[in-house]
Amino acid sequence: MILPQIKGLQAGAARFFHALAPWREQDCLLCGGISASDLLCSACASELPRLHEPCCPRCAMPTPSGETCGRCLRKPPYFDGAKALYRYDFPLDKLIQTFKYAHRLALGAYFGRQLSELEPIDADLIVPLPLHTERLCERGFNQALELARPLGKAWQLPIDATSCSRTRNTTAQAHLPWRQRVKNMRGAFHCSADLSGKRIILVDDVMTTGASLNECARTLKLHGAANVTVLLVARTLPK
Repeated sequence: MILPQIKGLQAGAARFFHALAPWREQDCLLCGGISASDLLCSACASELPRLHEPCCPRCAMPTPSGETCGRCLRKPPYFDGAKALYRYDFPLDKLIQTFKYAHRLALGAYFGRQLSELEPIDADLIVPLPLHTERLCERGFNQALELARPLGKAWQLPIDATSCSRTRNTTAQAHLPWRQRVKNMRGAFHCSADLSGKRIILVDDVMTTGASLNECARTLKLHGAANVTVLLVARTLPK
C-alpha cells in the first residue's frame, strides 16, 4: 500500500516547513502552553484584566456612569482625554515589567496592535512619551515608541519621536509619594516643533497619577497643540 508512504511524506513535509518557520508556534509567556503565532494563548489573553468599567473620559479612572470624575472637575489635566486597555493588575503588570526591564520588545508590538484595535481617534500625530537620554541609554529603547509603531501603521498616522524631549532626568515617579510627583515633573519636557492646531495622541504604557503625561501634554499645548489624547496599555487604579 502506498497510503502509509503518503502519510510519511506529509509528516516529513510538515516537519520541514515547521523548521523553516518556527515562529508559527511558540510557548505562551504566561502559562507555557502552545500559543500558535502570538505571545499569549487565547485562554491567558482572555484573562488579562480589561478595563471594562465606565470611566472618566478625561483620565480613564472608573466612575459610576462614565461621567467626569471629581478630581478632573476640580483641576482638569492638560490632556483632553485618556483611554486605557487594562487595569494595571496581575498578570498584566508582570508582562509590562518584562517588556520594559527584560527587553521583550515583542510585547510592545503585541500591545501596540491591541491599542490599534480600539476605535480610531481623530488625530494628526502620534507622540510617544519621551525618555531622558540617560534613561534611554540604560534601557536601550523607549517603550512608548515601541507601542506607537504598530498603532501608527494601523491608523496611518505619522509618529514624531524627536520634537518632544525630556530635558531633566527626574527621580523615578514610582519612588515618590503621589503629592510630590507633579512637582518632580515640572519643566521636565521640551518641544522644538510648532504644533499649531495639531490633534495629538500621546502614547505610554501605564498611567498612575498621570503627572508625567500631564506635564508632557502641558508642553505640547504651549507649542500650539489643539488637543491631546492619552492612549495607554494600562491604568493604575486605587486598591
